[in-house]
Amino acid sequence: MSKRRVTYYYDPDVGAFTYGLSHPMKPQRMRITHELLTVYDMLPKMHVLRAKRATAETMTRFHTDEYVHFLSKVTPENAQQLTYQGTRFLVGEDNPAFDGVFEFCSISAGGSIAAAQRLMNGQTDIAINWAGGLHHAKKREASGFCYINDIVLAILEMLRTVPRVLYIDIDCHHGDGVEEAFYTTDRVMTCSFHKFGEYFPGTGTLDDRGRGKGRGYALNVPLKDGITDEAYKSVFQPVIDKILEVYQPSAIVLQCGADSLSGDKLGCLNLTMQGHASCVQYIRTKNIPLLLLGGGGYTVKNVARTWTYETACALGIENEIDLNLPWNEYFEWFGPRYRLEVPESNMEDLNLRDGSLDRIRETALRYLSELRPAPSVGLQDVPRESLGQHLGVGEAYEQGPVDQLDEQLAQHAKFVYNLQERAAESDSESDYDSDTSLARTRTRGRSRNIRSGKKRMSLLTGEYYDVPRLEENGNGYYDLGCGHEPWAQSDLPGHGVKRRFFQSGTRWDSALDMVPLERERAGVRNGRLDVGALMAAGGEHDRVTDPEEMDLDTEEDVSSMA
Repeated sequence: MSKRRVTYYYDPDVGAFTYGLSHPMKPQRMRITHELLTVYDMLPKMHVLRAKRATAETMTRFHTDEYVHFLSKVTPENAQQLTYQGTRFLVGEDNPAFDGVFEFCSISAGGSIAAAQRLMNGQTDIAINWAGGLHHAKKREASGFCYINDIVLAILEMLRTVPRVLYIDIDCHHGDGVEEAFYTTDRVMTCSFHKFGEYFPGTGTLDDRGRGKGRGYALNVPLKDGITDEAYKSVFQPVIDKILEVYQPSAIVLQCGADSLSGDKLGCLNLTMQGHASCVQYIRTKNIPLLLLGGGGYTVKNVARTWTYETACALGIENEIDLNLPWNEYFEWFGPRYRLEVPESNMEDLNLRDGSLDRIRETALRYLSELRPAPSVGLQDVPRESLGQHLGVGEAYEQGPVDQLDEQLAQHAKFVYNLQERAAESDSESDYDSDTSLARTRTRGRSRNIRSGKKRMSLLTGEYYDVPRLEENGNGYYDLGCGHEPWAQSDLPGHGVKRRFFQSGTRWDSALDMVPLERERAGVRNGRLDVGALMAAGGEHDRVTDPEEMDLDTEEDVSSMA
């Protein structure tokens, strides 16, 4: 097999994080995988790099500022307060606020972004980040053990350089977060092979094909329990061949979630290690820049085995390595056979019982044949630094204190942004919109909105549950229970008003058609106390008590007035 330049990203700290003792997601699986790669002597055959961790600003290329700010502040102690009693950001028990959650996200996202950059710069043919692949995270919400969607961030980085990116997901669960992010564009085509039917996240039917300009560029292949290697191959290869023929991607992102393996604690498919890795082998033969990412996988020893073998596939040495495991730090974990293998079980393949797999394959190929030829897009260089950074000016706050006009402009921009957000939310009530984290599932012949704010689905239990609602305190207000000012009933998000997470003293004045600052309401104008304005306000100047904030007259000013 021809050689490829392979770059492998790994941060030694990634295995030190834990979601909790009883939680099935174990970041330590990346540490075990790295140990196996070391004892199999694969590291000298690759470029092994430690990526720069993603900053909060980098994460906001996709996620909202409020959500990223929340992740940077949340701890197990203040989680209930910052999530508004479990109604925002982290809903349910799937995504606990464990210690170091932001650092964990920065490692995952940083590795995927750096891998995408190196791939697009032509410095490598295949880039690997097994700490990535967290495909369920939404724009403003964690979901399915995923907090930051490193895949979307990596694809956005690729789109700086190439016109089209193909995303392939072989995780047992539907890649809903990535699909939602690119549901309305033709520059990214998403293709997900997943278990469907009363299964998390409940999305991913054949009829979910994109919307608007992205119509047809989202493809889902829903599967039933127990699919085997041969059956999986019979649908994977023809579908991918047709996509490559029609779409002609410039780069491919392959999410290698290992919960589709046989015997996974949360999965229900029946793939062997070789069957799972055959997807990597097949994509590798296409000679297209390839980004390999991790994902799900909850039987830790099988995850480490498979990702080790797939790294060998990326290097083209899978036939040269000994399947009898060499001695390593975790050797006793792999008993009793101590081999690099994941055999299939004797579970029945329900996909073959009624010929459903043939119908799904035929439908998917028909949809692809109806797709128009590969879309073109005009590319231009996108600056990676701001104008101030390029000129060496630095941050605005480094140049001097922010004056009153700066504050007014910032508050006005925030008001306009909020108006746009409200308009977008009202326009998308009946549409599939990634910004509102809507995901629709069809169960038993009917549609159910599982992300409308009323229902959520748990990856751990597969059950729907109600999101805790705010309690009315009897005076027409809803107590947040976290030290914030209570909401009036008319101010609830359901009544068309956007929830405010970062309280500000500014309010829009419809009479003045502007956003007056608190100091202006108190009668302060250009550093001076306006007595007339103060009297007009009824003498309510006690709201601004900080002398520095009010910027009252200096001694020199007072003497001049006298």
